[in-house]
Amino acid sequence: MSETKSLVQKQFGAHAAGYATSPVHAKGASLQRLIDLVRPEKHWRVLDVATGAGHTALAFAPHVAEVIASDITDEMLAEAEKLAKSRGLENVIFEKADAMALPYDDGSFDLVTCRIAPHHFPDIPKFVAESYRVLKPGGTFALVDNISPDEGSTPGFTKDELHEAAKAHNAFEKLRDPSHGRCLTIEEWRTAISEAGFSISAVEILPKEIEFIPWAERMGADKATIAQLEAVVMGSSGALRAFFRPRQQGGKLYFSLDEGLVIARK
Repeated sequence: MSETKSLVQKQFGAHAAGYATSPVHAKGASLQRLIDLVRPEKHWRVLDVATGAGHTALAFAPHVAEVIASDITDEMLAEAEKLAKSRGLENVIFEKADAMALPYDDGSFDLVTCRIAPHHFPDIPKFVAESYRVLKPGGTFALVDNISPDEGSTPGFTKDELHEAAKAHNAFEKLRDPSHGRCLTIEEWRTAISEAGFSISAVEILPKEIEFIPWAERMGADKATIAQLEAVVMGSSGALRAFFRPRQQGGKLYFSLDEGLVIARK
């Protein structure tokens, strides 16, 4: 197993329970938006890649025949299974699987979903190609992930300014979570998905409000790291500040991150 995958397993294994209750993951606007855009059908078989605590898999389960919730982290799968049992969902199967080497036959699924996870993947083109491979002809790929700033999400700045802001954003994310890989821009996602052979049917950018302290603590950052992270948010300027949109409310620090949502057909 690669060093990157081992680090992801270590980080998310240690903090799995926090993701089961995280409002950003459990109740984010992108979750319902995915269902609205995909329009799942009762006979569908679904694969949720990097399911984490299972929020996306469990949201689709009432609308389809079967969902396989897959992840490389045992502790995450255990949390997802507990959540499914608490909701009385019996059509969800939990399986260990690598997003870059899915252990499923070609054309096995009507829908492949992946939400707020690919920024940890070491090889995005391979993940997208694997998603394409396991889908039936005419199947749907539904992707949501945190994105970095570009002209599409943060207009009004030069390409160089946006490039530097994207680098700073990814460094910020990696400081908080060493298993972070890279958040693509929305344009990079368009390119990766199109080049895999998909036909894109919808692209949206969804801002999400982040309460700083719970976000910083979720991956176990110590006090010194949290102070560094706060200094980045509060001291941001130019394109990065326009992307973060920091603000104080009720004595708490809030900032924003953008999610990119892409729906595509095979």
